[in-house]
Amino acid sequence: MASNDWFDKDFYTVLGVSKDVSDAELKKVYRKLARQYHPDSNTGDAAAEARFKEISEAYSVLSDPTERAEYDQLRAMGSGARFTAGGTPGGFEDVFGGMFGAGHAGGRRGQAGGFEDVFGSMFGGPFGQGGASTGFSRGPQKGRDQTAQVTLDFLTAIHGDTVQLERQGGRPLTVKIPPGVADGQKIRLRGKGEPSLTGGDPGDLVLTVTVRKHPVFTRDGLDLRLDVPVTFHEAALGATIEVPTLGGETVRLRVAPGTPSGRVLRVKGRGVATPKGTGDLLATVQVAVPSNLSADAKKKLEAFAKALGDENPRDELLAKATG
Repeated sequence: MASNDWFDKDFYTVLGVSKDVSDAELKKVYRKLARQYHPDSNTGDAAAEARFKEISEAYSVLSDPTERAEYDQLRAMGSGARFTAGGTPGGFEDVFGGMFGAGHAGGRRGQAGGFEDVFGSMFGGPFGQGGASTGFSRGPQKGRDQTAQVTLDFLTAIHGDTVQLERQGGRPLTVKIPPGVADGQKIRLRGKGEPSLTGGDPGDLVLTVTVRKHPVFTRDGLDLRLDVPVTFHEAALGATIEVPTLGGETVRLRVAPGTPSGRVLRVKGRGVATPKGTGDLLATVQVAVPSNLSADAKKKLEAFAKALGDENPRDELLAKATG
C-alpha cells in the first residue's frame, strides 16, 4: 500500500474494532466480514469486492504484530500530518524534520536523523526504493497453515495407505500416508491449507498422527517387539517355536537350552520397512509358569527339585548386594 494510506486509513475503523482488540477477537471479526463480502458470495458486486479488499488490507497489517506496532507508531507520530507537494511549511516534512532534527533538504537527502532514515528503519528499505515515496507493497502472501489430527490403525501406520479426511464444510481430502509413520509424527501437506487472500500460494495442512495400539506388537524405532511365552521345559531343554509376524505368517525360532526369561531373540528384516531402512522383529522370551498342577505332575516336579540339590539361583545376587 502507499505510505500515506497508513495515515489516511484507520484500519481499526475499517474492521470495526477498538485499538486494544485481542488477536483472537481480531481474527473472529475478520473471518465474519470476509465471509460476508467475499467475491465468491457476491458475484458481480463491485462494492462488495472493494469492501473485501479493504477488509483484507486492514487485517493483513493488524494481524501481523510487527506491522501493527509500526502502524500504531506511525499514526501516533504523524498526528494527522499528510504528504504535501514541494514540502510546504506545516506539511509532512516539517513534522518529521522538527521531530528528528532535520530540515526539508536534509530529510530529502537522507541525512542522519532525517526523513529517509525514519522510513528506512521502519520499512526495511531506503526512502524512494519501496519506502514512503513510492509506496510500501507487501506483495502476494501465502495462505495460513491449518492443523488437524488423524488416527490410524497400527497396520496402516506401518504399511502406509491412502485415507480420506473430512474437512470443514464437508469437503473430503485424500491423504497418502507414508509407510512407517510413527505415533505423534507430523505430516505436512503442501498447499492443502487456507487459500491466500492476496493471490499467493495456499498454506499447508499439518497433520498430527495418533496410532492405535496393537494387541501383540509394539514399535521401537524401526524394530517391532513382542513377548513370546515358552514353557519351562522348552526353556530348560531347548526347543523350536513358532512366532507370529505383523503380516500374519509365522517364523520359526530356536530357543537354546537353558534360555532364561527376558532373553531377546531377533528375526532380521521383519520390522518396520521405510525408505530409510528396515527394522527387525525382537521376540522377548517369557517363561510361563503353570498355575494348576495335577497330583502326578506335582509329585514329579518335587522329585525334580530334589534332584537339583541345594542350588540357589539367588546366591550371586545376595553376594553382590552385601559385598
